[in-house]
Amino acid sequence: MSVIRHDFGMKDRECVRRFAKLTSLEEQHEAKVLANPLPYLERANERISQLEMALQEAGNAARFTVGVDSDPEWTENILVDKAEYERLVRCRDIVEAAVTKL
Repeated sequence: MSVIRHDFGMKDRECVRRFAKLTSLEEQHEAKVLANPLPYLERANERISQLEMALQEAGNAARFTVGVDSDPEWTENILVDKAEYERLVRCRDIVEAAVTKL
């Protein structure tokens, strides 16, 4: 005798559950996502676009440097410890790498 395996839609439910978790939806929305995913996909696409714009802005801010001929009244020295500076440099490198991937 052989066993007939059937998942009864388990793969679909797992995909919907993962999508709902990634898009911060509550569990009650999982059935709605399965029934009509288009509005949720559009909302996720809009959120991705917003994140891409924020990443572009962060990349532009990281590349901004004050020119040599700028007004000395507006320049000021700020002291940070070495660990904080290295963390900021790593953050800048991560943002620049992400912008180049876009």
